[in-house]
Amino acid sequence: MKKWSVPLLLLSVLLFATGCGTNNASDGLAIAKNVQYGKDDYTKIVSSQNQLGFDWLQNIEKDKYGNAFISPTSLFLALAMVYNGADGETNAEIAQVLHTEALNKDELSKANASLMAKLHQHTKKIELNVANSIWLDKNYHIQKNFSQVSKDYYNAKIQEINKNDPKWPSLINDWVSGATNHKIKKIVDPSSDSDFIALLINAIYFKGNWENEFDKKNTVKRNFHLQDGSIKEVPLMKLKEELDYMENDSFQAVSLPYVNGEMSMKIFLPKENTTLDQFEKMLTSEHWKEWNLDFRSRPGTVMLPKFQLNYQVMLNDTLKKLGMKSAFAANANFSKMIQEDAPIYISKVQQKTFLNVDEKGSEAAAATSVAMTKGAPSREEPFQMKVNRPFFITIVDDGTGTILFMGAISNPQEAKR
Repeated sequence: MKKWSVPLLLLSVLLFATGCGTNNASDGLAIAKNVQYGKDDYTKIVSSQNQLGFDWLQNIEKDKYGNAFISPTSLFLALAMVYNGADGETNAEIAQVLHTEALNKDELSKANASLMAKLHQHTKKIELNVANSIWLDKNYHIQKNFSQVSKDYYNAKIQEINKNDPKWPSLINDWVSGATNHKIKKIVDPSSDSDFIALLINAIYFKGNWENEFDKKNTVKRNFHLQDGSIKEVPLMKLKEELDYMENDSFQAVSLPYVNGEMSMKIFLPKENTTLDQFEKMLTSEHWKEWNLDFRSRPGTVMLPKFQLNYQVMLNDTLKKLGMKSAFAANANFSKMIQEDAPIYISKVQQKTFLNVDEKGSEAAAATSVAMTKGAPSREEPFQMKVNRPFFITIVDDGTGTILFMGAISNPQEAKR
């Protein structure tokens, strides 16, 4: 049985934790020489990062086709940078969502630096890189310690921007596009994203060839059974090979290795008596570890769809549901991020992803952005009130506060004309 590359998380076509890339891939994961960390410090956060992905998947909004494609790695690193600027209750809540309560900030930064160095791959057939950046409104100033940690441990590019310059969105979008090999071309929109004080971004790019490529001659259109019971035709690739495989009462799973032998795509196929939703509920760090121990090398045949998808998701509600509430509220405490005594909070967390799977290999990209905004967030949320049960009414003179009429309506009657 092959030894799994621990930092990698790949779950069928729904979940694929990838690495990321930069314009200058060889420098993308460079960590400052003066930074002290253990080469195995990453082991302290692997389970935490994976669990963040499992938590997220079970609270995710899927696209109109029922697909979701996310990068826990990208979200974890973006939130870890934000975490370094937090304090108090906000600090504790972010640590809880990241599952890193047992680590202090220094230990978490060292573990992330170790992870980035461990993930760095750049050969002719494998490319896996990480890039971080912080974009700051020029009217504000970043705190020295926050800046130093971001540069040293996350190799973050830090740049001030002038929002009076109409080209500022292009600076950010061009950086993201370059960092994802042009797979994700836009992360900010000037019409809706211009009110941030700071924007923290993690970008990811991965490209790898299969160790055992699929023969294009064997790719044919076959029936694919959708969750609603309908059928559509999709191109299915076919591979007959000795592969690491496992099976239990709920699903089959196979591992498709990439050329370097240290990375793989693991594909989980729920059995006919198990729905995909039921399988997702099984996903925990404990189960993930157990399942990886059960893979054994055996001959077999794999038929896998050839496909491409783009996915994007807003994470505000999901992160609040997972326990990170104050970061989005008026009482957010990011007192360790900027020098100015201005109340700032997270206004938007979003992730965009790309995935392509074909006979030669697969290519994936992700960009996660966290927008920090000044002032108190709006508490007005769109509401829906469906008056379809007994109700109470009043008619009030608002000038005096006098209730002129009131009533309890249990069975409203149609007006007679």
